[in-house]
Amino acid sequence: MIEAPLTVLLDRPVAVAAEPRAQATAAPRDPFIDLLRVLGMALIVFQHWTIPVLSYDGVGLTTGNALGTPGVWVVTWLSQVMPLVFFAGGAANAISFGRSAADAPRWLAARLRRLAWPLLPLAAVWIPLPHVLLTFGVPEQPLEVGARLTGQLLWFLAVYLIAVMAVPYALRLHERYGWRVPAALAAGAVVTDVVRFSAGFEAVGYLNVVFVWLAVHQLGFFYAEGRLRRPRCSWALSLGGFGAAALLVAYGPYPGSMIGLPGAEVSNMAPPTLAMLAVGAGQVGLAVLLRPWLVRLPTGRLLAWAGPRIMTVYLWHMPALFVVTGLVVVLVGIDTPAPGSAFWWAGWPIWFGLLCLAMWPLTKMFARFETPPALPYGTAGWGGTLAAATLVGGGVLTLTVGGFAPGGGPFLAVLAVLGGLLMTAPRTQV
Repeated sequence: MIEAPLTVLLDRPVAVAAEPRAQATAAPRDPFIDLLRVLGMALIVFQHWTIPVLSYDGVGLTTGNALGTPGVWVVTWLSQVMPLVFFAGGAANAISFGRSAADAPRWLAARLRRLAWPLLPLAAVWIPLPHVLLTFGVPEQPLEVGARLTGQLLWFLAVYLIAVMAVPYALRLHERYGWRVPAALAAGAVVTDVVRFSAGFEAVGYLNVVFVWLAVHQLGFFYAEGRLRRPRCSWALSLGGFGAAALLVAYGPYPGSMIGLPGAEVSNMAPPTLAMLAVGAGQVGLAVLLRPWLVRLPTGRLLAWAGPRIMTVYLWHMPALFVVTGLVVVLVGIDTPAPGSAFWWAGWPIWFGLLCLAMWPLTKMFARFETPPALPYGTAGWGGTLAAATLVGGGVLTLTVGGFAPGGGPFLAVLAVLGGLLMTAPRTQV
C-alpha cells in the first residue's frame, strides 16, 4: 500500500555543478507522470487512513485490515498503486537523466541527497519521542506499534534507492536490448517464485524485491521514449497483465489481495510475487490507455500545490494516524466500527477529518525539508557515490526492519544516513 513524496516521486531540477555529460535540454514536464505520482500518493494515504480496524483493551492495541472483508480483495488490484509509483519513477528518472548536464555520479549524488534529506526531521522527532512519551505514562505497546510502523513505511525508499542507483546501467541495457530487459527480470521473478513455493524456501522470495520492482521501473523507460504510448502496446500490457494475474490467483499459490492481510499465509507484497508483477503490468497499460483523458483534467493547481509537499505527506501521514489513534482509540476508548457497517460509514467522515486536521500542521512544519540545501557541491566520483548510497540504504533498511522503537538501532541507522549525506557534501575544489 510507497523520491514518495519521495525522490521517486520528484523530478525537480537539482543544483549540481559538473562537467557536461551531455548537453542539457529544456524539456517540458509531463503532466501525466506528475499526475500519476500525486494520485498514487493520494491513494496510498487514503488507503492507510481508511483500512485500519483498531481496538484497545487497556493493555494492547489490536490492528486489523478492512480489506480482509471477504470479496473486497479485488479492490486491491487498483488500489495497490506501488507498481504505478515505480513506473512513474522510472519515466521521471529516464527523463531527468537524459536531460541532465551532470555526469552519472553527480546525478546519482543529487538524487541521493533529495531522497535522504527529508528523513532527518523525521528521525529528529521519532528517535527521542518514544522515550519522552513513555516518561509521561503513554502505554508502551501502542507506542511501540506506532514507532515500528513509522519505520516500516520506509521500505519503499530502500527499494527505490536500488532502482535509482541502477538507472545509468539500466538505461544502457534498455538502449541495447529493449523489451528483453523487463522480460529477463520477469523470468527472474518466475524462477524465484518457483523455488520459493516448491522448496518452501521463503527467504529466496526477497530476490523479487529487485526483479519485480525493477521490471516495473524499467517500463517507465519505454513510456519516456514514447514506445509505450502506442494503443496496441498499452492494450496488450493491460489485458495480458490482468489476465495473467487472474490465472496466477486462480491456479497458483497466490492470494487474491495485492495487499498483505493479517493472518494470511502468503503475501503478494512482502516479498512481492509474480502476481504483483502481473497486476503492475496491467495497471501500467490501463493508466497509459487513460492518459489522453487524464491529461485533459484541470489539475494544474493541484499538481503545483502537491508537488513540493509529496515527500512530506508520505513520511508523516502515518504519524498523523497515530496521533488520532492515540487520542480517539487509546485515550477516549472508541474502537473503530466493523468495516462496512452503518456506524463505520457514519463515522468515516469524522475520522478522515480528524486525520486531515492532524496532517495539516505536520505538512506546514516539515515541507520546507523537501529540498536539500543548494550548496556548491564538489566533484562526485563513483566510489564516493556508491559508498554514500550504501550507508543511506543500510540506514533506511535498518529503520524499515526495526522502526523507531526505543533502542540503539534507530540511532545507528540515522547516523548511517547522515554519514551518507555528508559524503555528498561540498568539497574544496583544488
